[in-house]
Amino acid sequence: MRRKIKLYKKRFSVVLQDKNKKGFFQIMKEAFIFWIVKREFPYFYFGKFLYRKEIKNYKDYLSSKEIDKVTLSKNLHNPQYATLLRNKLAFAIYMEKSNMSVPPLTGYNLGNRFFYQSKVQMILDKDGLYNFFKDTFEQIGKTRVFVKAITEMGGVGAYLITKENLKEEIEACGDYILANSCIHQEVVIQHEEINKIYKHSVNTIRFDTYLDKNDNIHILSGYMRFGRGGSVVDNSYSGGFYVAIDLDEGVLKGKSFQMMKYGGVQLDRHPDTGVPFEGYKIPYFKEAVELTKKAVNHIPDRIIGWDIAISVDGPVIIEGNDNTSILGPDLILGGFLSHPISKEIMDEA
Repeated sequence: MRRKIKLYKKRFSVVLQDKNKKGFFQIMKEAFIFWIVKREFPYFYFGKFLYRKEIKNYKDYLSSKEIDKVTLSKNLHNPQYATLLRNKLAFAIYMEKSNMSVPPLTGYNLGNRFFYQSKVQMILDKDGLYNFFKDTFEQIGKTRVFVKAITEMGGVGAYLITKENLKEEIEACGDYILANSCIHQEVVIQHEEINKIYKHSVNTIRFDTYLDKNDNIHILSGYMRFGRGGSVVDNSYSGGFYVAIDLDEGVLKGKSFQMMKYGGVQLDRHPDTGVPFEGYKIPYFKEAVELTKKAVNHIPDRIIGWDIAISVDGPVIIEGNDNTSILGPDLILGGFLSHPISKEIMDEA
């Protein structure tokens, strides 16, 4: 309860300080109409910044019930595909076996059992963990490994392990790795044009796809997520932000979006590097779209959010999400219900 109260206070504070907000009476009127139309308390009216002056079609934005209708739909989601998408280990192995472009798997651990090249060893403390990754670096000839919890989301349980700072990093995250199940992958060498914007995280494109009843693949929306402040993850749930992509031109467009609990600021350039977003061309964009559609054919769930990195050699699939919240597309599209195919999706759901 205290957490909810704190969240509401934060949202209220952001609204009050937003210089781009509509008049008080207009906000109250629209929030009340949103409440009546969506049949739920209008926290999404505020959480999605629908009180801002440029938002005219606020009723085209989804309520939590409408999001759940899509996310939890048995018509749009097959539980068998969910096992591949939600389990990062299963996803990595399946995609590698399918010759898809994914970060190579160097190893994984199921609690204290650590696997490398079909060999298993028990590791009970940080000293053993240090030696495991030291040996890994020597075997693979790399200096960085990315560790991710197998079933967590939103950047939780994600750590960059480097040969250079191995002692310090094992001390910081070793207890978590030893107590959980994680995959270990080679780090994507990000394209220099993306590094110019922000180099400390692998900044991924999120493509949301829809597979219609005739097996046609639709790219509903695309946006690029960026870390900030030295963070090694780009996830918006970890304080990052995202910028819309013009799907026809393959360039960034407009200002950024950020979750309200992190301030909800709108930026026209990256705060760390000062690189402007508008019109910034994304390398290998056409190839990223083609790779995403190919991935849908390998895991034909009907609604998936795909995270695609841009490496020096082309696009790489980081993961797929069947439980994507549609929050990103809702903001990027200026109201998900304004999309030409949204009625079909809601009917199918």
